[in-house]
Amino acid sequence: MGERHLHPAADPAARAPAQRLADRLRRTGRAVSRPDAGLAQAPPLVFAGEVDQLRDRLAAVARGEALLLQAGNGSGAAAGLSASAVRGTLQTLLQMSAVLTYAASVPVVKVGRIAGHYPAPRTGDPGLPTRTYQAAASTLNLVRAFTTGGEADLSQVHAWNREFVTASPAGQRYEAVARGIDRALAFMKACGTDPAELRSVEFYAAHEVERLDYAAALTRTDSRTGAPYATSGHLVRIGDGDRAPEEAHLGFAARIANPVAVRLGPAVTVDEALGYVDRLDPDREPGRLTFALQLGADRVRDLLPELVEKVTASGARPVWVTDPETSSGVPGFDDVLDEVRGFFEVHRSLGTHPGGIRTELTGDDVTRDRERSLDLAFRVAEFARSREPGAPSPGL
Repeated sequence: MGERHLHPAADPAARAPAQRLADRLRRTGRAVSRPDAGLAQAPPLVFAGEVDQLRDRLAAVARGEALLLQAGNGSGAAAGLSASAVRGTLQTLLQMSAVLTYAASVPVVKVGRIAGHYPAPRTGDPGLPTRTYQAAASTLNLVRAFTTGGEADLSQVHAWNREFVTASPAGQRYEAVARGIDRALAFMKACGTDPAELRSVEFYAAHEVERLDYAAALTRTDSRTGAPYATSGHLVRIGDGDRAPEEAHLGFAARIANPVAVRLGPAVTVDEALGYVDRLDPDREPGRLTFALQLGADRVRDLLPELVEKVTASGARPVWVTDPETSSGVPGFDDVLDEVRGFFEVHRSLGTHPGGIRTELTGDDVTRDRERSLDLAFRVAEFARSREPGAPSPGL
């Protein structure tokens, strides 16, 4: 995220698209609540320029020039308001990013589900959209402070680890990476180079499109392009339950300029995937569409090849992300690793780019989250650098 903070709302003419969007969805038979009048006048949570920047970064991922790392805490608004929870999530994501960048030698695009994954509509709770907005605004202001105020300075790589997992095997491996980064920074400084980019990070916020009244109320038209942007988050995500071709959620995602992620489970068909491409990415623009794959360790090697081949043959260049289920207990971590390994193996065999990984931070045990996340980052770096599918990379 950039250094800009929340600013006063645009003029009323710029807020009108939220209402027009809801009216258009209603006319086509897609159920959506009328946008909240208060939210329609509220400042945007994110800005169109930041959204465009994320699309550019995701286009680099789609072209095979970078990796996408998405992580976040799915426990809801209460956790989002905790400064320690936000800081812990950011530090874990920064640690994973440092490992991937250093060990796999590629830029890493960092996206957090950290502001906006809040409950679906509740009967008799009209104040929920406003409370959701307030929680997201507080969380994003914390994120901006952490990512631009020195917390994300690459020289702090040791500090990110000190409080948590220095005694664990993954933590010890991370400390070795941190020492390597220190040496690289010292070398750059000795050469007279001290880039400002190393003292802050680009960080983008993602959330599920669960409440259309909330998302529509925060939709704004950008004065530069005339296109509608969902300003509730940089990237919007369509879950398995919301992506049927005629669902209002999918119709909303098709109308906004934000990049869109669609989660595909083991029941998805090739025709369905191609339908999402046609609906969400008709111009075949790299960076517009991400497929987050939750196929299972036992199915990924069977299901993924045809999906990738047919989607690629359609001319689309989505970002392919492995999204193994990591919530409490099912499946186990070995299954998660096998699903990730299978994802990389399939892409290597097809000559396509494995775009990245999405992982869930449960928030139940911070130290355990850190250890597993670091271990996963090292494994992904090994898979990303492997010349042969599944082969470990030397030196990691």
